[in-house]
Amino acid sequence: MKYDVAVIGAGLAGLSLSRQLLLNTDKSILLVEKRAEVPTPRQKVGESLVQVAGYYYGKVLELEEYLFRQHYMKYNLRFYWKSAERDNRGFEDYCQAYIRTFSNIPCYQLDRNKLEAELLRLNRQSSRFTFCAPATNLEVELQEQGPHSLRCETGNDTVSARIDWVVDTSGRSKVLARDLDLEQTNAIRHGSTFLWVDGLVDIDRLSELSSRERRMSPDRASTGHLPIWLATNHFMGEGFWFWVIPLQGLTSLGLVYDQDLVPRDEVATPEKLIDWVCKQFPLFARDLPERKILDHGSYKSFSYGCARTIHPSGWALSGESGRFADPLYSPGSDFISLHNTMIVDAIMTGDPADLAAKCQMYEHLMRGYYESLIPTFATSYDALGEQETFVLKYTWELSVYFAFFVFPFINDLLIDRRFAAAFLSRFSRLGQVNRNLQTYISDYYQWKKSHGSAPADPQFHDFTALGPLRTAESTFYRVGLSFEEARDVLDEQLESLEELARFIAVYVDSVVLGNVEILHSRSHVEGIDLQSLTFDPDKLKETHAECDADKEQYPWSFDPSVLQHLGGTGTPAAASAGRPAAIEEER
Repeated sequence: MKYDVAVIGAGLAGLSLSRQLLLNTDKSILLVEKRAEVPTPRQKVGESLVQVAGYYYGKVLELEEYLFRQHYMKYNLRFYWKSAERDNRGFEDYCQAYIRTFSNIPCYQLDRNKLEAELLRLNRQSSRFTFCAPATNLEVELQEQGPHSLRCETGNDTVSARIDWVVDTSGRSKVLARDLDLEQTNAIRHGSTFLWVDGLVDIDRLSELSSRERRMSPDRASTGHLPIWLATNHFMGEGFWFWVIPLQGLTSLGLVYDQDLVPRDEVATPEKLIDWVCKQFPLFARDLPERKILDHGSYKSFSYGCARTIHPSGWALSGESGRFADPLYSPGSDFISLHNTMIVDAIMTGDPADLAAKCQMYEHLMRGYYESLIPTFATSYDALGEQETFVLKYTWELSVYFAFFVFPFINDLLIDRRFAAAFLSRFSRLGQVNRNLQTYISDYYQWKKSHGSAPADPQFHDFTALGPLRTAESTFYRVGLSFEEARDVLDEQLESLEELARFIAVYVDSVVLGNVEILHSRSHVEGIDLQSLTFDPDKLKETHAECDADKEQYPWSFDPSVLQHLGGTGTPAAASAGRPAAIEEER
């Protein structure tokens, strides 16, 4: 038999790629799966989408109505920390950081099993789609030129096929990566334990307050009235986070942790995890010990790289068969969306020279995206443990994500070679800045452990209080642009991000020096070198002494005082302590 494309693995990546090919090409597809039952009867982890994947599954794969009917729309990502002078037995005791309004690009909380069943059903409606399962004794022979060959057994039959393209979406089986010796390690050493429980874990109700007291709480002025349980809710500590994700009829719960900071033996089983979480965050003792556990799983170590993920001879890797960094911020489905879109474009390219150039460009793009995340997870995971430092970290990371991940994707720009070249030259300028900032924030967090104090009472913060994040989010409305217009948008965003990076550095300096006026000192702000930024309090004091006489104000494009309510040592407490900085005036 002859097929245009063979896809190895009927998980989320493979089923999604098959649908994208069926919707956008006339290619014939052979999907090979080792399991007899698809989806698996075991619950699948990785349920939360952010904007790239939300757009991909809703718009590109044309599943929007299905997603709204069968899955919850996601209410962003929300983060929580214990308050120092509370017993933290009720939800009202916790510091919070969030984006209060829904995203303009809908995101979803996916029941992976349900979605994969629906994708398989839709794919099977096409005469160009062949599904082979359970497939055993799989053999793939790749050729530099000409069709590849694939052979496997299914039941009493043998399937032999000639294939133009082979795409490995086999997940952690990594069929091609292992055969081609492409596996790589990285600096991330994190583990995870997760489980699913029956019913909805509504964290807003884990409270010592009555229903009326919760509804009438003054905190609603900050948090609003939308269902908090619709969010991916993160309970944060130094080097770890615990997720609470709602699915219809069940709740996904899981811990991701730095192996150097959380002993795996303490959280290795569902029972141990629940006990550990209830001690770390006492509000969960009201609920989790009585829940019925439906399924569970764990990874001792989950992060890895790959030497190459696409080749002009006609093979590629997508999903976890290639690279995986960390589940914080839910990048896994984003990388499926990005990889699949580039792979589909490569498969549609007939000219060999054009294909070789595209594959080289796509490899640079995907490696660049992956490597940009490594410092986020390997360098500053400790900073998850404190609200103020995390606000600095996440505002930076989310602004980069909106401008350099979401904006190009929703405009189909990453498969435009002219734009991709312009993109890479600009994205690379952020590389050293990002690495330096992640180290700076981590060092600042460690400094605060001995020089600062945790908030006595709950503090509330909307990430969009900082103007550069709103500037980045505005690109969601910049659609249908020419190459020149899109390039100009990138330049605008790069300038805004560099201003944000400069602000983060000078804000930290103002706290370390105990002098809020530093935020406005033009000579201090302009003296910061983002390319060689290091956290050195002693040197900072010397530099500040040289600039102390400067009275000229730095012209920030946003209000630099919006983090004062978080209580940094150098910033006076806001008059409305515990309330987020006002942001409506700047919108």
